[in-house]
Amino acid sequence: MELTLNQAVLNVQLSGIRRFTFLVRDTPGACALTIGEPDQNTPVPVKDAAKAALDANDTHYPPGNGYPYMLEDISEFEKQAHGLHYSPEEIILTIGATEGLFIALSTVLNPGDEVIIPTPAFSLYESITQLCRGVPVALPTEDHHFQIDPEALRAAITPRTKAIVLTSPNNPTGCIYTRETLDAVHEILRDKPIFVLCDDVYRTLIYTDDYHSFAEYTDMRDRIIVIQSFSKPYAMTGWRLGYCLADAPIRDRMQIFHQYSVVSAPAFVQPACAAALKFDTAPMVELFRKRRDYVYRRLTAMGLEVQEPEGAFYMFIKIRKYGMDSLAFCEKLLKEGLVGVIPGVYFGTEGYMRLSYCYSDEDLKEGLDRIERFLRTF
Repeated sequence: MELTLNQAVLNVQLSGIRRFTFLVRDTPGACALTIGEPDQNTPVPVKDAAKAALDANDTHYPPGNGYPYMLEDISEFEKQAHGLHYSPEEIILTIGATEGLFIALSTVLNPGDEVIIPTPAFSLYESITQLCRGVPVALPTEDHHFQIDPEALRAAITPRTKAIVLTSPNNPTGCIYTRETLDAVHEILRDKPIFVLCDDVYRTLIYTDDYHSFAEYTDMRDRIIVIQSFSKPYAMTGWRLGYCLADAPIRDRMQIFHQYSVVSAPAFVQPACAAALKFDTAPMVELFRKRRDYVYRRLTAMGLEVQEPEGAFYMFIKIRKYGMDSLAFCEKLLKEGLVGVIPGVYFGTEGYMRLSYCYSDEDLKEGLDRIERFLRTF
């Protein structure tokens, strides 16, 4: 008797980002600049709200999509903070942005449907697409300052194209799509039956006033799904909480996958989410802005080529001049320089490495000092 497994599961590998991060952690004396996780702790008012909910025995089944007050708070927050108008009936509180992406793609994809993914990109998009039996289609952007080239987008669209994922600010580059880029994408897509997944989880962590989300194109509202997370702006990575915004008919179908996969987000954490939405993230943004400026100054002084990020907390550093692929270079940097960064190949773009600057000032200085000494050996 031969047992078989889901072919989609067999075709997807475990995260290379996490695999390399574990390698760094297992290297004695290594300085890790790998993971995109704020070094700050969850704000006290957020933790207090969860504690109070536990003391009040808020430990029973909540409504599947979230408590009414939670959905109302998200609706009001998005309206006031981002100018997006979604009613509570168009929102789902999810187990992180990851579940949001999963239920969105599960809802819109049929086997063989194609999803355009501008690269470099977080590897999660490709993996979820494959698990949903879709076909990921890479759209390289590195030759266009990490902006989407309209002609390349037109060439990537086929009769099987069902969705495109837009991440701005981007992981791993920290770059933001310009208004010109978004207008061009809108012009190409507005008359096509293609869904747009706006992964805007870093939009609170931006260092410019000139930011726009594709979700602002309300004439395509019926095809736009916005993915958000509490993880990055509120230092809540371990809480695993996020939410989706979608036009009512789409949200109605997305809740099917949500209900049968996780039932709901835990009851007692929802008051914490409500508290987080009221928390001022400006000090954290300013902290990361200063770290960005320091890291960018140090890297460019070393002669490294890197585009200055306008959001998130990553540097995507070009290393092609050293004549090695990104995995070999990062392994050598780890072994000889005792610094851990993530190879660009894990983001679908060879010849780069991603450095995360959401570590302490001391760790950043030490890591950059080691990188500088390592580069002198070439």
